[in-house]
Amino acid sequence: MDHARKAIYNMFGGEPLSYTRFSLARQPDGDSSHVEMKLSAEDEDGGENGVIDHIHAQPVKPRKSNRHLCCVSSVAALVFLAGFLFGYLCFRARMPEPRECANGLEPCQNGQCVSMDVDEPVQPEGQVRGPEPEPVLYWSDLQNKLAEKLDGISFQPTIRKVSAASHEAGTGGDEDLANYIYSEFGSYKLDGVWKNEHYVRVQVPGSSPNVISLEVRGGIKETLDASKAYVAYSGTGNVAGKPVYANFGRREDFDTLRQKTIAVNGTVVLVRAGKIPFAEKVANAQELGAVGVLIFPSPADYRGLGENVAQFGHAHLGTGDPFTPGFPSFNHTQFPPAESSGLPRIPVQTISSSDANKLFRRMSGVACPSEWSSTFSATCRLDSGDPAGVTVSLQVNNAFAERRILNIFGVIKGFEEPDRYVVVGAQRDSWGPGAVKSGVGTAILLELARAVTKLVKNDGYKPRRSLVFASWSAGDFGAVGATEWLEASWVWRQGSSPSRGLVSTCPEAGHLGYAATLHLKAFAYINLDSAVAGSGDFQFSASPMLKQLLKEAVTNVKEPRFLGNALPQKEAPFRMDNAGFAFLAYSGIPSVSFGFTNMGGGEYPHLGTTEDTPDKLLSYFKSGDHLDTTVRAAAEIAGRMAVRMTHDHELYLDFSSYDAKLLDFLRKLLLYSKDLQGMGLHLRWLMVARGDFSRATNALKTTVRNTDLYNKVACRALNDRIMKVEYHFLSPYVSPRDAPLRHIFFGSGPHTVQALVDHLSLLKTNKSAVDEDLLRNQLALATWTIQGAANALAGDIWDIDNEF
Repeated sequence: MDHARKAIYNMFGGEPLSYTRFSLARQPDGDSSHVEMKLSAEDEDGGENGVIDHIHAQPVKPRKSNRHLCCVSSVAALVFLAGFLFGYLCFRARMPEPRECANGLEPCQNGQCVSMDVDEPVQPEGQVRGPEPEPVLYWSDLQNKLAEKLDGISFQPTIRKVSAASHEAGTGGDEDLANYIYSEFGSYKLDGVWKNEHYVRVQVPGSSPNVISLEVRGGIKETLDASKAYVAYSGTGNVAGKPVYANFGRREDFDTLRQKTIAVNGTVVLVRAGKIPFAEKVANAQELGAVGVLIFPSPADYRGLGENVAQFGHAHLGTGDPFTPGFPSFNHTQFPPAESSGLPRIPVQTISSSDANKLFRRMSGVACPSEWSSTFSATCRLDSGDPAGVTVSLQVNNAFAERRILNIFGVIKGFEEPDRYVVVGAQRDSWGPGAVKSGVGTAILLELARAVTKLVKNDGYKPRRSLVFASWSAGDFGAVGATEWLEASWVWRQGSSPSRGLVSTCPEAGHLGYAATLHLKAFAYINLDSAVAGSGDFQFSASPMLKQLLKEAVTNVKEPRFLGNALPQKEAPFRMDNAGFAFLAYSGIPSVSFGFTNMGGGEYPHLGTTEDTPDKLLSYFKSGDHLDTTVRAAAEIAGRMAVRMTHDHELYLDFSSYDAKLLDFLRKLLLYSKDLQGMGLHLRWLMVARGDFSRATNALKTTVRNTDLYNKVACRALNDRIMKVEYHFLSPYVSPRDAPLRHIFFGSGPHTVQALVDHLSLLKTNKSAVDEDLLRNQLALATWTIQGAANALAGDIWDIDNEF
């Protein structure tokens, strides 16, 4: 055995067998010696019976060995290998799965399919390939495609169809047009089409005509020509009084009469049409004690209108059905009797310019200011002059009638946020032919619905938000159809709305909600009424939040080319009879209304008359093609705005625009700072509120820059804050029933900032007329409304930073 062990050791180059024996016995000196006992093979062989014959004892020198170095190297290698494997596995876990092309066969690198040199496998029978990649439509693509869809369209056939027969609100002609539009929407394969009906009270001519007569010295009477035109919602009865001429019937015009010591109380006021709506003229005259009002079109303002033509209009200082203020009109028997405070109590009638000249010839009082008198063939006078002079008798016999009206809607639903929508609307009804009043807007509405539907169905456009097309009835009576929808907004029942392409034929397709929630869904309104009434100029009215969008929309429109940097000079105040005004002042929804007009921006002379015909409209253009080109430009502008607001991630609403409006308001108030200090009042808190609003807009801008707009939850939260800005300028301190137009900048009533400025102006002109308690309330409520808007814009309560 020992020989075998020796042979093995020798085979591996080992030394002769030796071992070390340690003595555990302690030496007398306390030392324990280390002794090596080396036994060689020869030594082992030399003893008998395994006894060692001789032993050499000597100190052992440590033998050099590489075993320790090998162990350290092995451990290091194992650690490195483990770290490498761990890192590799972590890296693989973060790598995306390899993508394939739409054909499912080739790998995708950098978004491109890489062809592989392999035979394409045979498609198994019955297996359906994956969908082809959808085209990406950028905003520039959409603009071009929208223009292509509208190119070559003639709008004249629709304009002529709408104005061919009488279609006053609630009549058979109006319902026939409603059914036609409903059918057209259905033929376009919109995602939903439905009707909305209301029962409203309108005023119509009575059984006997209205009569205007002049009684001169000696009891001689002259009857002015009876006109078929009338003023809806006029007071009724017989009145008589001396005539007083008040120019346009504005407040400043009545101030001029007061300065000339001409009393209005007990008189019949004569005013010319234009500048402000009929209702404001009547309200201003009634406030000063007038017993009646006559309205006529001046030849200087309405060039081309026949001298024997009178106008139609309404005298309700408000919008919607005046007998259901603040709530919807469905069946009047369900609601207690109510009446709008904007209804006049005095009779009102329109007359022609020819009849106005007859009246001026009978007046012999104070001469008119030069800017008031350049429009008549007769000498312009402010009053009758002689106490025994001409007296005007006015008899109005209008009667109220209940009418059923229909609003028609079509929708293209959004793919990401279908419950957010922009509304595009146009008035359908008209007193008289209404080529401009209702024909142009309706033609644009239908063609836009068709064009945008094709963008979605044929070109693969996927709007993020919904687009609602609306045809309103009873617009001639003060945006009644639009306002009633705002008061009882039509919304789709979640989970039961019609699927794409399904036409809803009955009201059961939805349910009724109230306008208190509409601002959470509709974020903009585009009004198409009278969008083309000429070709030489352009005018618009808009919420500050939509002006930048309009500016971009009119840029590079092919025809006409005169728009550009001059756009800010084209702005005009919203008129109360504009449907966009109802959306803005009543519901707090940003609105815009625009139109091409004749040179100088004057009103279309035939609007609201029997002369509003297609042929008369055509006479203001070089040719039919020129008319179509202009209408097409209006349609393209409206389409660009609507599509842009459904395309971008962030809502295209300029929420910082109210900074400048608030600053302008404060500058006006600062003129009365010393007067207020004398009353123990100051503007400090109002300035703090304005500062908080400015800081909130700046903070929101920062939030927009830092928000991942591709994150749907974050983007929606951001847009929710943006779309509520306009709404928070509705004063929460007044009743929607008593003061429906609650917007502090665009509304009507003592809660508005304009009413506050007008009241403050009395501190310098007529201090005795100042109501100090009212002034304190106006100042406080304006401050808190602005502060509330700032707080809402700031977002969560922990982001609100003010010192109130």
